[in-house]
Amino acid sequence: MWLKLALFAVLLPFILCISDEMKELAKMLHDTCQGESGVPEEMIQKACKGDFADDDRLKCYLKCMMMQMAVMNDEGVIDPDAVIAVLPDELKDVLSGIIKTCGSKVGKDQCENAWLTHKCYYEQSPENYFLF
Repeated sequence: MWLKLALFAVLLPFILCISDEMKELAKMLHDTCQGESGVPEEMIQKACKGDFADDDRLKCYLKCMMMQMAVMNDEGVIDPDAVIAVLPDELKDVLSGIIKTCGSKVGKDQCENAWLTHKCYYEQSPENYFLF
C-alpha cells in the first residue's frame, strides 16, 4: 500500500495538497534509494528538469525506486501495466499512453533500464514528469 502512495506522491507535483502520510512515504522511498545509490540530491533535481546524468548512481537510484514500487522485476524488466496500475485514477488518462509508449527500455543492466525508461517518460511528457 505504501508503494502506491509513494508513487502517487512522486507523480503529483501539480496537486497542491497531498497528505502528510503520502509526503512521509515518498520521502522514505527517496531516502532509502538515495542512501542505497549514493546519488547526490543535485543530480536528482537536475533529472527532474530533463538533465539525466549518465551516472551509475542516478541510474541505480531510479532502479531502486522502481524495484521498491514493484514495477520492475528481478531481471530489470519494467511492467508498464504495473506502473499504470499504481497511478491514481486522475492520472491514468494522462500518463497511460506515455507509459505504454515507453514500455521497458533495455540497457546494459537493471539500473540503465530504469534510467532509459525514465528518460523516455520525460521526453514524452516533460510537463508531467516529476522525480522525488
